Amino acid sequence: MGRFGVRIYGLGAILLGLVGLVWSDFALQWQPVPKDIPLRLPLAYLSAAALLLAGAAVQARRSAVFGAAALAMMYLAWVVLLHGPRVAGHPTNIGAWNGIAEISALAAAGLVGFASLWNGARAAGLSRAGQLIFGLCPLVFGLAHFTYADFTASMVPAWIPPNQLFWAYATGTFHVAAGLGILSGVQARLAARLLSVMFAGFVILLHAPRVFADPDSRLEWTMLAIALSLTGAAWTVADGIADRRKA
Repeated sequence: MGRFGVRIYGLGAILLGLVGLVWSDFALQWQPVPKDIPLRLPLAYLSAAALLLAGAAVQARRSAVFGAAALAMMYLAWVVLLHGPRVAGHPTNIGAWNGIAEISALAAAGLVGFASLWNGARAAGLSRAGQLIFGLCPLVFGLAHFTYADFTASMVPAWIPPNQLFWAYATGTFHVAAGLGILSGVQARLAARLLSVMFAGFVILLHAPRVFADPDSRLEWTMLAIALSLTGAAWTVADGIADRRKA
């Protein structure tokens, strides 16, 4: 398996863990842990440290398979315990669906990364399952871009032609196209690669400048970490597709 994607995926987890340690809390809306939960502060530190350690494990060849598995399980726990109840309580809220899609995409990519690094008897099946779960997520991202077009447009730097609203709808369309390609298997690897490139564009053009402009903002650092994680996640899925074709 190519290691570029899974390493970027791990770097995103490292950054998210560092944000948690610096701000002594869970990852904002990505970890909507109730304020009154017992031992909340120690659990926040434990969660941040686990993200940091798992992301670091992904960087080393010998421990990468364990790091990918750990991240997949952690993100899956976020989906089941934190985002699932929010979607169940607000089934028509696209924002709630967007949150669960983001974390599900990271969990699915961790599964694909684990399967590709493990090379066990069921690796191909796990990788395929991760690909299909991941492919559903860009469809939700696209729908969110269309539903909240004005907010999405506000995130786009004003200097990029032709205008901000154009890119809100364009990126929404690109998300849907990528999701359909990954799900259908038609140019699935190319779709995942291009999705990763788009996410990388978000990191470079949107989130990094916002962090530089407001380095004390926990929200901006968290958004950068998620965008970086999604960049690596999409590339990891593309690598998994390539590995299965070679096999």
